[in-house]
Amino acid sequence: MLRWYQSKLAKRPILTASITSAVLFGSGDVLAQQAVDRRGLAKHDFARTSRMALYGGAVFGPIATKWFGILQRHVVLGSVATTTAARVAADQLVFAPIQLTCFLSSMAIMEGSDPVEKWKNAFGPAYKANLAVWPFVQAVNFTFVPLELRVLVVNVVSLGWNCFLSMMNSAKK
Repeated sequence: MLRWYQSKLAKRPILTASITSAVLFGSGDVLAQQAVDRRGLAKHDFARTSRMALYGGAVFGPIATKWFGILQRHVVLGSVATTTAARVAADQLVFAPIQLTCFLSSMAIMEGSDPVEKWKNAFGPAYKANLAVWPFVQAVNFTFVPLELRVLVVNVVSLGWNCFLSMMNSAKK
């Protein structure tokens, strides 16, 4: 299965990462609604799941693939440890805030609400939670995982993260 996935990544990296991200972002929302909120199928918000999947496939998958390539090519220092630290710092100080802003804004727009208000209410708590999870994950990812599989690793870990983002995004003020 992994070899098949790697062959798809080699042939069409953006498309493969986008499809993977769409499926796993949508799955994170299903987990949020069914395992955490215990809504049941009758009360499942399929539009919410679709918005999460659309964001994962159209925004996160392609952008994360390009971002990891940029880090791989341009953030190379004297040792593995300093390179990893610099990549994690760039990821958390540049990519994470931009990605969270894009997520919150696009969700608000797709939901028909005010993106500025959504950002004001949710960015701080989401970014704090991000800093509790992702630096460690990305340190492992940048040190041990080959470039072509990094988006997949992020997407697998993101099952739980996307569950959190979906719940946070759908929470009332």
